Amino acid sequence: MAEFDVGLESARIADAAARAGVEAGARFSRSGPVVGKAESHGVAVTVAPGGLLTGLTISRSALRSGPDAVAALITELAGRATRRAGDRMHEVLAPVLEEDQLSALGYERLAEDDPDAQHP
Repeated sequence: MAEFDVGLESARIADAAARAGVEAGARFSRSGPVVGKAESHGVAVTVAPGGLLTGLTISRSALRSGPDAVAALITELAGRATRRAGDRMHEVLAPVLEEDQLSALGYERLAEDDPDAQHP
């Protein structure tokens, strides 16, 4: 039976995490801010990965449709933008993390034919 050195394994894991952190930092520096955006009918939303709303613009014409309609549209657009932010985060981190790690974090790659996909 092979002996397991907890200290050595812990150091190996810490070293791998540090390298991944440096590589991820470099990728974020090159990619710029990772956000998701969606707009429709005079409403535009911007979210951070995970769905935190970071920007909201509502035109005067959008307000004419009433508060319930505007609220529903904001909710719909925030969902679309959140999916886009997750897709973008996946794109940035895919070379650094394993697919199952990205999925566990909630970052999924959108299919090319997904209406929310914004792949170049």
